[in-house]
Amino acid sequence: MQEFCIQVINPNTSAAMTETIASAARAVASPGTTILASCPTQGVESIEGHFDEAIAAVGVLEQVRLGKAQGAQGHVIACFGDPGLLAARELAAGPTVGIAEAAMHMATLVATRFSIVTTLPRTLIIARHLLRQYGFEHHCAALHAIDLPVLALEDGTGLAQQKVRERCIQAMREDNSGAIVLGCGGMANLAHELTCELGIPVIDGVTAAVKMVESLLALGLGTSKRGDLAYPNQKPLTGCFASLVGG
Repeated sequence: MQEFCIQVINPNTSAAMTETIASAARAVASPGTTILASCPTQGVESIEGHFDEAIAAVGVLEQVRLGKAQGAQGHVIACFGDPGLLAARELAAGPTVGIAEAAMHMATLVATRFSIVTTLPRTLIIARHLLRQYGFEHHCAALHAIDLPVLALEDGTGLAQQKVRERCIQAMREDNSGAIVLGCGGMANLAHELTCELGIPVIDGVTAAVKMVESLLALGLGTSKRGDLAYPNQKPLTGCFASLVGG
């Protein structure tokens, strides 16, 4: 049995959301795979815009550095904006996958068109940018927001989860989509139940990314160090960035 260590990084500072993400990752990991879950100690408690993503990206890079030191062979960036993904790939030797990227890829393997259900309306624009960047724009039928902040998924009321369910049902009925992508790492624990209830694939990016990284590791594939994903050029960094020198 192959044994792997995969780091799952929650780019925000919410310990509760990190645990939700870690639980979902461990539920699908193969018996020989260890999940190393982490989040930054400084940054933003939720990621809901470009400003938040810029701050979170630095935390992601620091977590990749720490994960490598702890033996992580691959990395998952567990925020649907995939903050800092390409920069993280420069630092990482092993495969590094963002959950939006993973979920979109998986959706195209099981359906010709998919819908996305996410949190705040402003994040729909970020999702559209990623669809275009990853080449999935023509596969996405529509995007929906529950119009609640990310941390509502962890407030214990169940309101956010109910709104996710309602939006998924709406998307299935109105968009003529064969699959639904959940657009937030905090929704990771909802996918299986919704898949069973709706009768179509409801895809969570955390679990999708874990299985992708496992597959790449099993194939002996890491991040290419030729071209733009080569290790960062060595140069002095100052202040809080100094610890990142040397990748």
